[in-house]
Amino acid sequence: MSSSQCFENPSTLSSICGEGTVQDFGGLQTYITGSPDSKLAILLISDGLGYEAPNFRKLADKIAAAGFLVVVPDFFYGDPIIDYNDPNFDVKSWGKVHNPDKGYEDAKAVIAALKSKGVSAIGAAGFCWGGMVLVKLASSTDLRAAVVLHPGSITEDEVDDVKIHIAILGAEIDQWSPPEKLKQFGEKLLAKSDFDSFVKIFPGVAHGWTLRYNVDDESAVKSAEESHLDMLNWFTKYVK
Repeated sequence: MSSSQCFENPSTLSSICGEGTVQDFGGLQTYITGSPDSKLAILLISDGLGYEAPNFRKLADKIAAAGFLVVVPDFFYGDPIIDYNDPNFDVKSWGKVHNPDKGYEDAKAVIAALKSKGVSAIGAAGFCWGGMVLVKLASSTDLRAAVVLHPGSITEDEVDDVKIHIAILGAEIDQWSPPEKLKQFGEKLLAKSDFDSFVKIFPGVAHGWTLRYNVDDESAVKSAEESHLDMLNWFTKYVK
């Protein structure tokens, strides 16, 4: 996840945006929104810009409004990518510290914390970096369903290991996960009969479109909201 495409149109981060609160949860600072008494939870795993992006928290609040408890952990421990173009920023060094394997272990602790508080069904969505984490989590049945959105680099072996209902939402313009690659993954997943799968390519959009859209661009907002609805419908269908 070192392409500049991963960080185009970055948001101005805000620690106070959103309708929820930030709490320690599963060992991580976590934005939590929705009813604390809900038995249905959604874990959101961010891209490299982290859990304080306003559009990301807005999406969390939207999912919470559908009846889910939504948890959005800070998988980067206060070290998101602020400015990819900063000459002093070394994305390779950042990626070594904040690698998907570490994210996977941290996410498992969050899932365990949700279960310990009585949550009976958990779904998860992962964006770019978060998609790489989520495909690893999808190799077990700790989650009921997964939605992977414009993922970073994921492998055929990881897709082969998927064991849960999974939707993959991709962009027409994406050098990390081009449509041809995602369609191949879709064919592999469809060959499995023990869970449902779905791959959709959104035309005319680029990697990151689900979160890093311009709120004043009507077409961009429409495409992002369509992806959000697809995600919410997947969770409503399978996280119950």
